[in-house]
Amino acid sequence: MRILVVEDEPDLLRTIAKALREKGYAVDEATNGSEGLSYAAISRYDAIVLDMMMPVMDGAQFLGSFRKLYSTPILILSARDTVANRVNGLNLGADDYLTKPFAMPELFARLQALIRRSLGTSENITTIRGVTINFGSRLVNVGSRSVDLTAKEFSILEMLVLKKNRVVTRTEIYEHVYDANEDSMSNLVDVHISNIRKKIEEDIIETRRGLGYIISV
Repeated sequence: MRILVVEDEPDLLRTIAKALREKGYAVDEATNGSEGLSYAAISRYDAIVLDMMMPVMDGAQFLGSFRKLYSTPILILSARDTVANRVNGLNLGADDYLTKPFAMPELFARLQALIRRSLGTSENITTIRGVTINFGSRLVNVGSRSVDLTAKEFSILEMLVLKKNRVVTRTEIYEHVYDANEDSMSNLVDVHISNIRKKIEEDIIETRRGLGYIISV
């Protein structure tokens, strides 16, 4: 899944982006709301992490402009921790609010929940033809056998499962799973899909020639 992080504090921005990438997310980084809107104009995100106090364009201004155009889930990160601040952030159009300092596992969990809900499911664990996918722990089991997927492989499987019964194009997978820092091999998606199939040893990912991939349930 592709995440936009809008945060003006350089060390925190790098820390969040690095942690998300290690989990298999594609991440774009913006240092203010204006830059964040520029990213949003050219890429579609599964969720946005948004600081509120920033130069040039703050979080409130970003929300005011962004919500006129997009429904992407937004998680506010803010040092302002009063009830009034949280209520104001949610009323401006955010979907969740996390105060600083925060624990990275909580950030992951909140983002995962926002993404799942935006795609029409609240399930944290799902089983498809004997393959169990745990979105919280990012673990996969086939029956009692655990499957060792890389972070990127899990992200692709996660995307296909969350969009089950819909054909997902290679371009859509690439745009939502890989960021500008990664390899641009034209067959990168196919390579990862092939690896997932070999590891799972269950044919749950179907290829629709000329269209993309689908998991049908």
